[in-house]
Amino acid sequence: MRLSKALQGKLKTVLWITLSWTIISTLQLGYEIAVLKEYGYDYRWSETGGFMTYFLINTLAFVVNGLIGGVFIVFFVRRWIRSRSYAFGLLAGVAVYIVLFFLLTCLQNYFVISSIWDGTGSFFAAYVEGLADYFFSLEFVRYFPFWLLVLTGTLIVLFISDKYGPGILKKFLLGKYFQAKSEERIFMFLDLKGSTTIAEKLGESRYFNFIQQVFKDVTSVLLDTKAEVYQYVGDEIVLTWKVKQGIEDDNCIRCFQEIQKLLQEAAPEYQKQFGAIPEFKAGIHVGTAIVGEVGVIKRDIAYSGDVLNTTARIQSRCNEFGTTLLISGDLLDRFPEGHLSPVSIGQVELRGKAETVALYSL
Repeated sequence: MRLSKALQGKLKTVLWITLSWTIISTLQLGYEIAVLKEYGYDYRWSETGGFMTYFLINTLAFVVNGLIGGVFIVFFVRRWIRSRSYAFGLLAGVAVYIVLFFLLTCLQNYFVISSIWDGTGSFFAAYVEGLADYFFSLEFVRYFPFWLLVLTGTLIVLFISDKYGPGILKKFLLGKYFQAKSEERIFMFLDLKGSTTIAEKLGESRYFNFIQQVFKDVTSVLLDTKAEVYQYVGDEIVLTWKVKQGIEDDNCIRCFQEIQKLLQEAAPEYQKQFGAIPEFKAGIHVGTAIVGEVGVIKRDIAYSGDVLNTTARIQSRCNEFGTTLLISGDLLDRFPEGHLSPVSIGQVELRGKAETVALYSL
């Protein structure tokens, strides 16, 4: 069974959280042992059978911690808090952390006590004694706030990733676009049909809620088709792909088709809630853009170039030609011959361009 791109992305995030937390726990353990050795002390649980035994227990515990915590954060907490404020999200994350910390500490203590129990007396009594010993120790005082900071950092990274889009944070950190560079990219301008009429019907507040719900609903398609959200502009979404990713699996075409299909299926619910059904029209084009970081107190990654203007002009002609999707001949040529079934519109003059552009509907 093939996993969707959205699910693959979530699982990848879980693995990154697991790996990060495990590495942090290993570094923390090594640092504490080194400090204790420096002052001539043995590590607290050295009776478990030596450093390697405890190291394996510690590593296994944090692999489990990372997997459970990562799954819960990515599949439940992150999804739940996306429609709430960041402050509320952090508070919810802290509450989840407290519960998971105690539960997973109990699990880790089970492995530790199992490794040192000699079979005499009650295992349950030894287990409870081990928990009490840990929760009233200085080690707990060190660990609890430390991992609270790690979790807070994890949530903040996920918040930033949501704000800028998948992969953008890494580009910022690596300074990929600190110096402007030229890239060949596919752009799609998605515009809501009949937006003025719908806005007048719903009023400003309800129309904003309407747009917010539409953007939320189409997110799964954007993730599944590897689309990067460049901008939300009013009721318009500007999407972009690297050429290879956009052509692969017909992502740039399938993105629009899947969005239309999703909104059609959700039409009864939109009609019931808002009395209006959303439908997009789109223009898609490929070309060279200049991309780089802009701004000082608010940095962003910006694209510029004729390709964006041309894509916007293409989208604006959809109503005229009675179609919801127009694709340029330049982009169509990137697909294998006979792969798509386009209908030729012909050579079309676009406002602001000296040369005509070949357009097709799909």
